[in-house]
Amino acid sequence: MKFNLFGRALALCVILAVPVLSGCETQPAFQVSQPSSRVGTVESIRSQTVQNPNTAVGTIGGALVGGLLGNQIGGGSGRTAATVIGAAGGAYAGNRMTSGSSLVWIIGIRYDDGSLATVQQSSSPGLRIGDRVRVGNNGIELLSRG
Repeated sequence: MKFNLFGRALALCVILAVPVLSGCETQPAFQVSQPSSRVGTVESIRSQTVQNPNTAVGTIGGALVGGLLGNQIGGGSGRTAATVIGAAGGAYAGNRMTSGSSLVWIIGIRYDDGSLATVQQSSSPGLRIGDRVRVGNNGIELLSRG
C-alpha cells in the first residue's frame, strides 16, 4: 500500500514537472550576430517561423509519466504490458506537446562602415526599412525615421 501511494505521488510530481521543463528551451528574446553596438540603417525586416529544437525533454518526460501511470494498472504480466504501452504513449504525447514553432523577426542592418548584421528577436520590431538605428547588447534603438 505504501509503494502504491509513493508511486502515485511520484507520477503526480512528474506530470506537474513535464510542462515546466518543456518550456525551458525557448528562443532568446533578442539575438545579434556580430558586429554589434553600432549605428546603421535597416535594410530588411522579415518574419520567420522556427521549429522548437528541444523535444527530447517532452519525449522523455512523457515516457516516464506514461510508464508510471501504466505501472499502476493490473498485476503480473498485465502490469508489465501496461507499463510498456503507457511509456510508449506518454513518449508520443510528450513529443507532440513540446514540438511546435514560434515566430521570430529578422532585421538586416547595414552599418555605416558598410558591414552587415542580422538581429533576431521574438517581438515585432516596430521599425521600417530605411530607419536609422543603434544596435547594442540590449536591443535596437530607433534614432530617426528613414
